[in-house]
Amino acid sequence: MAEVRTLLVWCPDWPVTAADIVDGVDAAGPVAVLRENRVIACSEAARQDGVRRGLRRREAQSRCPRLVVVEHDSGRDARAFEAVVAAVEAVAVGVEVIRPGALALAARGPARYFGGEEAAAERIVEQIAETCAVESQVGIADGVFAAGLAARDGRVLGPGETVAFLAGLPIAAIDRPELVDLLKRLGVKTLGDFAALPAGDVLTRFGFDGALAHRLAGGRDHRPLAVRQPPPDLDVADTYDEPLDRVDVAAFAGKVLAERLHDRLAGHGLACTRLGIEAVTADGQELHRVWRHDGTLTAAAIAERVRWQLDGWLTGARRGAPARPTAGLVRLRLIPDGVLVHLGLQPGLWGDAGADRERAHRAFSRVQGLLGPDALVTPVPTGGRSADDQIRLIPWGDERDPHRPTAPHTDPIPDLVTVPLQAHGGAEVIELSARRSSRPAEKETLATVSHLPAPARRLLELVPPAASVPAEAHVGGLTVVAVPPGPRKGRGRRVADPAAGLPPWPGRLPKPAPAVVPLRPPAAVVVDESGTPVGVSARLELTGEPAALLVERGSPIEISGWAGPWPVDERWWATGESRRRARFQVALIDGRALLLTLAGGHWAVEAIYD
Repeated sequence: MAEVRTLLVWCPDWPVTAADIVDGVDAAGPVAVLRENRVIACSEAARQDGVRRGLRRREAQSRCPRLVVVEHDSGRDARAFEAVVAAVEAVAVGVEVIRPGALALAARGPARYFGGEEAAAERIVEQIAETCAVESQVGIADGVFAAGLAARDGRVLGPGETVAFLAGLPIAAIDRPELVDLLKRLGVKTLGDFAALPAGDVLTRFGFDGALAHRLAGGRDHRPLAVRQPPPDLDVADTYDEPLDRVDVAAFAGKVLAERLHDRLAGHGLACTRLGIEAVTADGQELHRVWRHDGTLTAAAIAERVRWQLDGWLTGARRGAPARPTAGLVRLRLIPDGVLVHLGLQPGLWGDAGADRERAHRAFSRVQGLLGPDALVTPVPTGGRSADDQIRLIPWGDERDPHRPTAPHTDPIPDLVTVPLQAHGGAEVIELSARRSSRPAEKETLATVSHLPAPARRLLELVPPAASVPAEAHVGGLTVVAVPPGPRKGRGRRVADPAAGLPPWPGRLPKPAPAVVPLRPPAAVVVDESGTPVGVSARLELTGEPAALLVERGSPIEISGWAGPWPVDERWWATGESRRRARFQVALIDGRALLLTLAGGHWAVEAIYD
C-alpha cells in the first residue's frame, strides 16, 4: 500500500521559541534549554559559539559564557504551540500534532486548494509567520517520518522519491541512540543499509522497536495520521448598523451577547474564567481588554463586566483612563479566553462565597474597568533572598502564580530557634535568633553582630556557659546569632551537609520579616563619626564605623547598633537580572530598625522593621 503524501510543519528550536513567547526570553541571543542538566535545544546564536545538543550545563556555559539557561517545561512548549496549530487549521484541515514544534497533515487537500504542493507549503509558512510571528519550515514526502526529515531542509519530495532520499541519510536519523550505537558497531552506517536487511532477521535480532525503525528506514510508516478534533468555536460577536455611542444602549447589546456566550459554554459543559472583550468603532479603531476572575463567570457576571468595560471605553478621559473612541461602536465580540469543565471547579474553604465577597469582587472589577487591570494589584508570596523579591504584585483576578518556588520553613537555618531580646531605653524589639548547640559548649560567642551598644555588650559579658543560658534574654533592636565555638568552614574540617528541609533560597533574609517594603527604596547615606561616608571594600571590610544615617537629605539620625555586611551576588548569568550588593540591619537611636543595602557605592533603605 502506497504511503499517504504528508505535509509536515517544523518550527526549529521550538523549546527556545516557546520560552521567548511565554517567558520573554530573548531568542535572538544565546539561549539553551536544559533537561536533566543537558542541552536539548539552543538558539542559533548559541550554536555559533559552539553549544550543541547533549552538552552538559557546565560545558555549554564554558563555550558560551553569556549563555542564558532555561529549564525545560513541556507544558510551556505545548501551550505556546497551540497558537501555531490554530493558525494552520485556519487554512487546512486534518492536523495531527506530532510533538510541540511539529505537526503533520495530508498534503492532498491543501495542494489541490492552493494549486500544488509547493504553493501549499509556502501558504502555510506565510500563515504561521503572519499570525504567530514564528519561523517554520515545511517538508512534503511519502509518510510522516520522511516528511519530518525533509522539513529539516525545507524540501518537497516528489512521488516515488522518498525511498532514495532516505537511503542516503545517516543511521542516526532514526533517533534511537542505543539502537543507532549498536548498528554503527555492526557496520550499518545509513538508513539504506538498514532497510536492506531482511525484516525477519531484524525482528529476531533487535526486537519490536528495531522492526519499527527498520520499517521507517524503508519509507513505510507504521500508522496513519491521527487527525485531531479542532476545538469548538466559542466566540460570540454581533455587528450593528447604527453605531453604539451611548452607554445604556451598548450595555444592552453587551448583555445579549453575554447571555449567548454563557449558553454556548453551558452547551459544551464549560465555564469561563477569563473573558476577552473586543470592539470596533465606525472609523476602524480596535479596542481590546481581558478580564480575569478566580472563579467561574456566570451570565450576570459576564454581562456586568461587559457593561463596565463599555462604560470605561465610551466615557473615557476619566480618572486617568484613555481618551474615548472617536466614533461609536459597530461591532462587539466576546472571547472566552480561559475555559474549564464547569463540574470540575472546587471552591476554596475561606471567603469564596457570600454577599460580602461578591460585592468586593464587583468593586475591584469596576475599578479595573475604569483604570485598567494594573490599577489594582494584590501581593503573592514568592521566593527570593531579599525583601523586595519575596512579594510579587499581580493584577486582581490573575492567577496567583508565585513565579519563583519557595518552601515553607520554621527557621532560616536548621537547628536555629527564635529568641526575643530585651530592649533598653524604650527601643523597639526585634526577634532575633540563637543557635542551640547539639553538643555542650564551654561558651557561646557572637557570629554575625558587627557592633553592639553598651547595654548589649555588658549583657553578653555576663552570659554564662551554654548549658545555663536563660531561655529569654533582651538587647535593644539588633539581630544576634550566637554559635558554639568549633571548626569553621575552610579550616581543614569538613562541614556537615545542611539538613533536609532547608528552603530553596540559601542566603535569604532571616526572620523576622520586615513590616514595610517600599516599592522604590529611598536613597540613604551612612557616615562615620567624622561625617565621612561609609563603604564596603572588595574583601567585605567596612571603611569606617557606621555612626549616623541620612535618608533622602534628611537630618542625621544616630545609629545605636548595626549588623552585617551580608553579601548577595545572585543571577550573574542572567542579563538584566544580576545583582551584587551588601545588606545591613541597623537600629537607630529613636527605636526604629531598618534593612539597608549597599550596591554600587549607593545606600538605600530596602525595608523597615515594625
